[in-house]
Amino acid sequence: MTFEQIITNIKSRDFKPVYLLMGDEPYYIDELTSLFINTVLPEEERDFNQTILYGMETDVKSVITLARSFPMMSDYQLVVVKEAQNLSKIEELEVYAKNPLHTTILILNYKNGTLDKRKKLYAEIEKHGVVFESKKIPEYKIPGFISSYVQTKGLGIDQKSAQMLSDYLGNDLSKLTNEIAKLLIAIPSDQKRITAELIEENIGISKDFNNFELLKAIVEKDIFKINQIADYFAKNPKNNPLVMTMSVLFNFFSNLMVCYWAKNKTEQGIAAELGFRNPYQAKDYVQALKNYNAFKSMEIISLLRTYDAKSKGVGNISASDGELLKELLYKITH
Repeated sequence: MTFEQIITNIKSRDFKPVYLLMGDEPYYIDELTSLFINTVLPEEERDFNQTILYGMETDVKSVITLARSFPMMSDYQLVVVKEAQNLSKIEELEVYAKNPLHTTILILNYKNGTLDKRKKLYAEIEKHGVVFESKKIPEYKIPGFISSYVQTKGLGIDQKSAQMLSDYLGNDLSKLTNEIAKLLIAIPSDQKRITAELIEENIGISKDFNNFELLKAIVEKDIFKINQIADYFAKNPKNNPLVMTMSVLFNFFSNLMVCYWAKNKTEQGIAAELGFRNPYQAKDYVQALKNYNAFKSMEIISLLRTYDAKSKGVGNISASDGELLKELLYKITH
């Protein structure tokens, strides 16, 4: 099941007896766990019918004993095992998963990895319950996540602002949503969109000197703007790590290589080729096709790989990240 399908089932009270929530992205696991805790039982029934355990502090026998008990004056009891990856001999839960009690909802909150899919426990949960694997979102998809998440809060966010947050905060969804929560509190009551100005005021990211603006300047071959941003990045390396800038550029020029072979090179055609929902997102690619040919894009991708190695000390003795960036940008635009 997907994250959205499980949410729909919880809200419609279509429960399964066992849920294995596992994976490398803790955000979705914690969101679903919290929704179960806040939804399955009314508050007045939780003292008797809701138990929250921690994998490090309990054992399989105790979990099974609780899961096999019946609810008191309620349709369900909820048993949550947080940090289930720390539960010793977890595979022995197979005995219960084979024949789970349908008045118990057992949640296994399993983070930082996945249960071995070859084990019988996995097969039994898949057969009688629900397995959800929470995977890390690739960094290039984070702006889309931010836009969708903000929409669920009844607000909007432009592409530049979403990219600013993505570049600064990375793909840690818990950190991202916490920072967005701060913006939602700070946003004026008459404003319906998160703007670059709001982000600059409350999070400290420059609205004029960031990877979004740098990429735009590269696409347009605006040498003055490129040098301005490069100088700013060199003076503020902590907030503008070279590895993030190169990741943004690598993703863009890798996508641009796809665009050269697109039959329809309009914004609509490029958006369809790259899987963008909004044709406006393809605007920079249409412009870049005019300023960079396919051979130059291939050269840029090669340069990015070379300078990534240099930033890690390969073939570089003393150049700082700021110096490497300036050198890289010169070679990209000349």
